Amino acid sequence: MDCPNCHTTLLQLPHGAQCMRCAARRAVTRIGGRLQLLAYKNHHIAQTFSSYGRRTPSSNQLPSPFGRKRALIIGITYKKTKNELKGCLNDAKCMKYLLVNRFKFPQDSVLMLTEEERDPYKIPTKHNIRTAMYWLMQGVQAGDSLVFHFSGHGLQQRNYNGDEVDGYDETLCPLDFKTQGTIIDDELNATLVKPLPPGAKLHAIIDACHSGTMLDLPFLCRMDSTGRYVWEDHRPPSGVWKGTSGGEVISFSGCDDHQNSSDTDSLSKVTSTGAMTFSFIQAIERGQGTTYGSILNAIRSSIHNSGGDVGGKIVTSLLTMLINGGSIGIGMRQEPQLTATEPFDVYTKPFVL
Repeated sequence: MDCPNCHTTLLQLPHGAQCMRCAARRAVTRIGGRLQLLAYKNHHIAQTFSSYGRRTPSSNQLPSPFGRKRALIIGITYKKTKNELKGCLNDAKCMKYLLVNRFKFPQDSVLMLTEEERDPYKIPTKHNIRTAMYWLMQGVQAGDSLVFHFSGHGLQQRNYNGDEVDGYDETLCPLDFKTQGTIIDDELNATLVKPLPPGAKLHAIIDACHSGTMLDLPFLCRMDSTGRYVWEDHRPPSGVWKGTSGGEVISFSGCDDHQNSSDTDSLSKVTSTGAMTFSFIQAIERGQGTTYGSILNAIRSSIHNSGGDVGGKIVTSLLTMLINGGSIGIGMRQEPQLTATEPFDVYTKPFVL
């Protein structure tokens, strides 16, 4: 951590410490729980990010975040590791093409983080992903339309603060997750969801394992016994608020929280892609993207008709077994999910980016 007064870097706090003293200024700062530490660290990241706009323009400067439409696209293949995936880079490129050409997102308002980027700020490390999320949310106002797309590994870990219905937190895996750790759903919610102001909207497309409630949104769309979509209340038992500051967030995810997502070539027949990303783009291109219900139906039908686990490589690793204490679940059906900050009629609400 840094001193809030002089910004001198301090040593890591011992577990359970309630305050810290700066060696330079001798100032004492009280420290709360884990979430307060996280909030302070994220504030420092935001301060670091804000300096980009004051630098001389260069190739490694992030694009200006201001604009009615902007998107953050992350595709991670974990190249040359035992967790390597094949389709995530393709997912990222296809999603950018869709946003720019179909939905008229300005080229310079789409930020991509992939391993093939030469700009060190655009490599999908944990630090860079956090910084990019703050870029996406900086200066958001009514009328803005934001998109967050992630294609890569997702994991679960036990939850101990009572804000998960199933007792597990969902996490995204940055490129350096083995050394720097994952990004937990609590942080995604605090960064991307809670600050969203009235009149602004965010769409998330998460193509990863265990991604059903990756943004911790309060409502989950399920199909009832009659074949109709209905909304389930997934507000946490602890009562903590997981909604926005008035804006609207809607998320499509590759599978339910207990399931795995697939990295496969059986859908495109040409190259590897994430099953969720491919099916989502295919639904839009085939004119099946008029409403949220029509998109969800098209995505699920595409994956189901291709054979349950879509015949590809299951996007997971032995880490899933170690964390969950269970089996990987090869052959488990992948059921894309829809979550939102507020329930709505999925059959009539138009899909608009």
